[in-house]
Amino acid sequence: MAQTEENPEFFPSIADIVDKTNAGDEEDISARPMEEIESLCMQCGEQGVTRMMLTSIPFFREVIVMSFRCEHCGHSNNEIQSAGKIRPEGAMYTVKILNRSDLDRQLIRSESCTINIPEFQLVLPPSRGQLTTVEGLLRDIVADLNVQQPLRRIQDENAYAKIQEIIDGLKEIIADDEEEDEEGKDKLEKRDLLKEDPVARAITITLDDPSGNSFLEFVDSMSDLKWNMRTYERSLEQNRQLGLAPPAEDKEENAVDETEQQPGGLDEEVFEFPGICSRCSRPLVTRMKKVSIPYFKDTLIMSTNCDDCGYRDNEIKSGAAISELGKKITLKVEDRDDLSRDILKSDTSGLSIPEIDLVLHPGTLGGRFTTLEGILDQVYEELTEKVFNTGDSGVADVDDRAAFQEFLRKLKQVKNAEIPFTLILDDPLANSYVQNLYAPDPDPNMEVVAYERTWQQNEDLGLNDMNVESYSGDDTTDGDVKTQSS
Repeated sequence: MAQTEENPEFFPSIADIVDKTNAGDEEDISARPMEEIESLCMQCGEQGVTRMMLTSIPFFREVIVMSFRCEHCGHSNNEIQSAGKIRPEGAMYTVKILNRSDLDRQLIRSESCTINIPEFQLVLPPSRGQLTTVEGLLRDIVADLNVQQPLRRIQDENAYAKIQEIIDGLKEIIADDEEEDEEGKDKLEKRDLLKEDPVARAITITLDDPSGNSFLEFVDSMSDLKWNMRTYERSLEQNRQLGLAPPAEDKEENAVDETEQQPGGLDEEVFEFPGICSRCSRPLVTRMKKVSIPYFKDTLIMSTNCDDCGYRDNEIKSGAAISELGKKITLKVEDRDDLSRDILKSDTSGLSIPEIDLVLHPGTLGGRFTTLEGILDQVYEELTEKVFNTGDSGVADVDDRAAFQEFLRKLKQVKNAEIPFTLILDDPLANSYVQNLYAPDPDPNMEVVAYERTWQQNEDLGLNDMNVESYSGDDTTDGDVKTQSS
């Protein structure tokens, strides 16, 4: 927002624009809130008018709002573009639409933003910039899907039925009744008075923008339990799509086996394994790569991505021998800089935050290699799904539900580093890791303790019954050992 603070006259807020317009003379050009430019209409070829307004949106940034209208054919169009810099990180916004008031949330979609509604398995690819509300977005989706429905009904009845199911579901959410009667106006007024009524079907809307120039409005404050935002580092492909990296060169001519030239050898190779998607039962590919983490050990990262239904999953496993000792890592988190630490949580590690009574048992979330902010986001999203997607189970659960929402509020403060907290990773196999910002020197905010596993921990891990003796030895006195050695 530095540009707004330095030059507020270029990007005033909408309230300031309204005050200036009301106080100014209609004939005074400087009092006009918009610039008008004649533009060619692409529908009829006549001259239309494009109006542009420079403004700033609170808690977001400077934008340029553009609107085009042709008086000859009636064609109109509107678009929004960011007037600020591309952010160093991408942004992902998630909001739960539970009540009719949630449909009024403001939504800004940049030309690089992808919108996902998982309940309908609906993904909207990047398109033109748009300033609207959640209800406006859903109405646009319904209108766009309806355009080709008569043709689909003739050519592909199966596709017609699936798309019609999405259209009907979205109409239920926005309460778009096609029946017109005399009481229609009264019904609309009644809906306006019942903003806290639940929608017919709860949905989740996710905005994924690599440029970070999209926005989804929160209510009251960023502690809104239905709203979540997280940032992430862009991939090389995303930087190329934004024009921040040069395009990929054709490497077929130089396709010398790079794995032989590089010291890492197989460490640089990505292995692919065919499989079946657990969600849609269609073929997919699981990729695996060996990664060496500095000051830790070799690990295996596995990623699964289904191109048909969008299912994604990733997991991490240790690529080294079983450690003789367990490891307990205690990190004191004091500010947002600590949230950027890399963290590897294995599937045998437990995670706890005593300040908010959060305890994740081993196996929860599986193996994850991300940042501290990323893993707290995953915990928050999993728990939010649980509390918002469970139906009303009676008055007896009202107190428990309120307590759980209070816990989510504290968890959101923790994941935003609004309060200091302690993160504890307890891994009996010592396969977990938290980045040391002072490596190779000790980190003053982190304590690492090695300990001997108990008999019960070895039993749970299946180590008590594991026989590793004479596997490579020359002792042939025992027939069983001889069979194993051969």
